[in-house]
This record gives sequence, structure tokens and C-alpha cells, in this order.
Amino acid sequence: MSTFFSELANKTVVVTGGSKGIGKDIALTFAKLNANVVISGRDQTVLNEALSELHVFNDKCIAIQGDLSDIANVKAMIDTAAETFGTVDVLVNNAGVNIAKPSLEVTEADWDTVLDLNLKSVFFASQAVAKYMVAQKSGKIINIASQMAFVGYYKRAAYCSSKGGLVQMTKALAVEWAKLGIKVNAVAPTFIETELTEKMFEDQAFKEDVERRILLEGLSQPKDISGAVLYLASDLANFVTGETIKVDGGWTAI
Repeated sequence: MSTFFSELANKTVVVTGGSKGIGKDIALTFAKLNANVVISGRDQTVLNEALSELHVFNDKCIAIQGDLSDIANVKAMIDTAAETFGTVDVLVNNAGVNIAKPSLEVTEADWDTVLDLNLKSVFFASQAVAKYMVAQKSGKIINIASQMAFVGYYKRAAYCSSKGGLVQMTKALAVEWAKLGIKVNAVAPTFIETELTEKMFEDQAFKEDVERRILLEGLSQPKDISGAVLYLASDLANFVTGETIKVDGGWTAI
């Protein structure tokens, strides 16, 4: 009997924003399965620390520093991954940003910052990796969207717009690339308990509001998102494309 997910060993997996938070947890999940993981991030020091953790499980993993809001960096990241390992089998578009402001205070610069990273960079990373996936007639692209693609929330007009667009982009690319052997899916998390959201949850009223809207007890953990990503990357999901899996504890079920 084959071991679940063993097919991911020696596959090349690119995880954008893979140096911390859920991105790092996703990267570690693949590294533990002996996949060749490529992580990207802006801070070289943080990247190096994350890479050291990956090397515990696979010393062939690499880190690439760069701001993915610059499309030249996006293309260079994909090319470097392909040149290093000969292929890219899975792309996890995880890098993202939110600028939480009331809509009346959002500036053009705020809007561009959120949309450029959350939507524009994802499209061009997918376009860049698709060229390699077309050549090998296989590949999986997994976009980290958000429950905010399906519901509204306070101080998140730009963020909701970017993630709603990402879900629609996922469908559009899945339709266009299905015959080329490329599956495109997304995962839509709720608020996740990480070191990045720790300060956010210091606001007790905000934390209580979030917990009230989540039907399951407690807050989501990074491993909850990694599990959904792992499923979509594996052979278990070979007949799934254009789908968004909500990992929201029931928030959007009401």
C-alpha cells in the first residue's frame, strides 16, 4: 500500500511569503515530505531562519529574497526555482498584505499596495510558472485567498476586493489551463492564530467578534491551512480544479 503524499517527495514546490506565518508552516509541511521547497520573502534574515528550519528535513530547499510587488522579481523567482531543480511542480501563492483602514481613509497608495501583491503578483507568478508546467504537461497552482472573498468585514475594502478577485482568477485560469494539464485551486482561510496576528488579537473586542462568527471552537491554526494545501497538491486532488476550499470554521455557512 502506498503512503499518502509520498508522491510529493522530490517535487519542486514554490511557496511565496514562505518565511513566516502560514507560509512557513506550508513550506515545512512539504519539506517534511522531502519536497524541494523554494520560499520567498522580503527580509533576508527571516528567510535564512526559515530556511534553516526547512533544511532539517531537506537540505536542498532554497530561499529567494525579493519584493513580489515588483513583477521582475516574480519572474526571476520562478526562473531561479526552475533552473535550480529543473522543474516547478507546485506553486503556492501565499504572499499577501492587508492595510486595515476605514474605507473613507483608504488612499490610492494603500489600494495599490494591497492589490499589487494580493492579486497582480499572483497572476504574473502563475503566468510565469505555467510556461514550465505546460512544457511538462502537469502542475498545480494553489492560491491562498480568504473567507473575505465571500463576506465583507470592517476596514477591509481593498483586501476583500483583492481576495474576491483572486477567487475569480482561480476559476478563470483553471478553465483556460485545464487542457494543458495544470490544475488551479485556492484555499480561503479565516483569521489564523499566528505570531503575525498576535498583536491584532490583543484587541479583545475584535477577538470576541471573530470568535463569535466562527462556529467551531477556538481560532484556526496554520496546520489547518497547510492540510488543505497539501490535499490540493497531492494526487488525491487530481480531479479538482477551479475550486476554493474554505477553511473558516463555518464563518461563511451562516
